Amino acid sequence: MSLTKRIFRHAIAFWVVASVLAPAVLAQADKQVLQALRGLFGSFEFRAQNLTALPRWMSALRRIADEEKVYVACMTAYANCPFPAAVGWIAKIKSLEGLDRMTQLIELNLYLNRWPYKEDRENYGTSDYWASPLEFLRRSGDCEDYAIIKFVSLRLLGFQNDDLRMVVVMDTLRNLPHAVLAVRMDEKFYIMDSLYDAVLTDDRISFYVPQYSVNETTRWAHIMAPIAPLVPLPTLDATGERR
Repeated sequence: MSLTKRIFRHAIAFWVVASVLAPAVLAQADKQVLQALRGLFGSFEFRAQNLTALPRWMSALRRIADEEKVYVACMTAYANCPFPAAVGWIAKIKSLEGLDRMTQLIELNLYLNRWPYKEDRENYGTSDYWASPLEFLRRSGDCEDYAIIKFVSLRLLGFQNDDLRMVVVMDTLRNLPHAVLAVRMDEKFYIMDSLYDAVLTDDRISFYVPQYSVNETTRWAHIMAPIAPLVPLPTLDATGERR
């Protein structure tokens, strides 16, 4: 089943449950509990431990695994790097080691955003190709390619897979699909974006609607749905009258 169909199926299931439970349960629920159900960009998230619905991501992960020995060799000695841009990338990563994590995010975002944007059609002759870091460094790329190399860069700096997600969103300002990297720190998600050098928390960005997100092991479907106002249910007096 395609991811679009899965998202639609989950959305229908959510609204069926919500329409039945909202009057009796949601109105009495604790607001903090409902807010805790919120995910990236205020969405409701549906998690799956299966990446088969995302073949481009699986292909990119295989190429990243093949490249890992090059990353290690480059970090050992710059002479082992296959081309100058790889030297610069590894040198930047090494210069960030030991710094606080927020500084790492900001500096890495600034550095990689300097690469020029290039469409997949121009680079690879296809409408959608997810590049590995070395491919990006050779040719540059489009939005998901920036997110992928930022993902791998942070993994090399010691960030955990569970704290990272590449997020495919709809940019409602441009009416275009887009991809960013979300990084969880201190119970918040910080967004590394190829369009903006600032690194902001997701709750400060109102024009992105998440479609799905993914890391090395997990994918999430996202549904945007408002939480019903939390009003108490009416109570009845001894005569059965509403009060």
